[in-house]
Parts: sequence; C-alpha cells; structure tokens
Amino acid sequence: MKTRARTLAAPYPFFGGKSGACGLVWSLLGNPANYVEPFAGSAAMLLGRPDEPGVETINDFDGFVANFWRAISRDPAAVAYHADWPTNETDLFARHSWLVRQTETLREALHDPDFYDAKIAGWWCWGINNWIGSGWCSGSGPWVWDGEKIVDNRQLPHLGNAGRGINRQLPHLGNAGRGINRQLPHLGNAGRGAFIAEWFNILYERMRDVRVACGDWQRVLKDSVTTRHGLTGVFLDPPYDKGSMDYGAGGMGLGISSAVRSWCEANGYNSMLRIVLCGHAGEHDDLTSQGWTTHQWAARKGYALTDEAIGNSASETVWASPHCIAMQETQARMFA
Repeated sequence: MKTRARTLAAPYPFFGGKSGACGLVWSLLGNPANYVEPFAGSAAMLLGRPDEPGVETINDFDGFVANFWRAISRDPAAVAYHADWPTNETDLFARHSWLVRQTETLREALHDPDFYDAKIAGWWCWGINNWIGSGWCSGSGPWVWDGEKIVDNRQLPHLGNAGRGINRQLPHLGNAGRGINRQLPHLGNAGRGAFIAEWFNILYERMRDVRVACGDWQRVLKDSVTTRHGLTGVFLDPPYDKGSMDYGAGGMGLGISSAVRSWCEANGYNSMLRIVLCGHAGEHDDLTSQGWTTHQWAARKGYALTDEAIGNSASETVWASPHCIAMQETQARMFA
C-alpha cells in the first residue's frame, strides 16, 4: 500500500520518528502474533511493518496523536475534509488556540474506546504541517495557554531568530511543503483535496483494526494486552534522556526513559516477548549485561542542522532483548 508519495507514512512531520529504522527493527521482531507500541507518535514502525499484521495496539499520551489515529481508523473522509485548508497564519493562530483548549477534555474523552473527533484530528494535522519547530498544541513556549486564552509570552525588545511583526515566525511556506502540504506538480491546488482523501483512505485500510489507546505507556504493557495474545513484539520509543529537543506532550527530563529501561530489565527474560528499545548511544547499555544486543542506525537530520541534532542523528541506537530474532540466530551459530 503506497500513496503518491511512494510510502505509507503519517501525513504529518513528527520529531523523533523512526521510519528509517523500520527494516532493522522488524528484522529483530520478526512477525509476532501480537504487536504493542506504547509511544506511537507518527506510528512509523507500525506503518512500516512488512508482514501481514495480527493483533496490534498503539498508545500515546498525547491526546491529539491518539485521536488522529483513532479518527483515521473510523472516518477518514471526515478527517480529510477538516485537514484540507489553505495555509493561513490567522487561521493557524486561531485553530491553535482552540485546539489547546480541548487538550484535557479530549484526553478524558479518549478513555471511551469508541470516541474520536474528526474535526480535532483534521485541524491538528493541518496545523502541524504548517507549524515550524516544536510546541504545536503543547500550550507552552512563546504562545502559552493561561487557562482562558493563548497569550503571546514573548518580551520586548524581541531579538530572537523568530522575530516579531513582519519578521515573526511564519507558517511553513517552503516549496516542498510537509505532509499533506507537500508539492504536487502533477495535481496542482485543485487536486489537493483528492490527494489528501486518497492518502487518508489508504491509512484507514491499514489502521481500521488497530487498537488505539491514550494514556500512560505502562497501561498497554500488561499481560492482558501483551502475552495473553501470544508471542508479542514491543517497540519502545520513549522521550530520550539525552538532548534538548522536546516532544509534543512533553516527557524530556521526567525520567520516562529510565522507567522504560527498568521495565525492560524486568521483562527481557520473558520468551514470549521480543522487545526493541530506542535511545542515543550508551543510554541503555546497562541492558547488555542481561543479553541485550545493540544496533546503530542513521536517522534523518530534519530541519535542525545544529551540532547537537547532527550528533544525535548519528548516535541513534536500538537495544534488542535476548529473545529477538537476531540474538537467537547468533546464539545458534555459536553452539552449532
């Protein structure tokens, strides 16, 4: 299944996406009967699965992410309708303000497994494709939610790169575009709605049987979600401890990465689990003493071509639990 963009991918950019590691990760996981992804984000790993899926569950603490994937799996036409809108800075500000006000009620509503909101999904997707940098719908940063409205929290004189007035940060206006706003020379503006609808329908076909949860990552790692359904592949991509980049729903510096590593230490022995954990080089090397293997891969550098971003992309690493396929094959050769 491919879009005109030649790939089955999320229709929005997402910091920390792992599409470049799909081949490596699935070679380690194989084709388990059950698959769980507690930090879904752009769902790149699920979308990059090479084999026919079985039972699949994804989760994200960010209600906007979870709602988007749930809405796509229920009503892609409605989501496409709300996502199809021209780039407009005034609308970007207004919709950002409105969406931030939905944050808490949306997350609460998503505890109902049948709930989704196509308008929120479409507006969120449209906005994140027009937004530059981090902070979209986070309610933090230069534009802060004060409980009643979005407040421009920047101070004068403003000398930052983003600027103010005619020099302020603009929505994404590059010719290439991002996600649903990418350049379409063969379609033109008149065909953009059809392009979005086609992309979302393809995603619907892939996502319609995927279970989408919204909440703490540990909720989807209980036996009732994992091994009760058979051999289970678990892909863990928590906010990294290293680096200064932020995630949409936060998580940096909160110890989530360490907590995930502790879960891995406690569960890596389980022959019914094949676990792959992401991080920067050295972040989870304590696991190697328990038989985990390390595998490096090169991530895309994206827009932030800083020394830190370039260094981080080069140090991307995954740790594979002892029962992953690659480790099993290595042991077989050793004792042959």
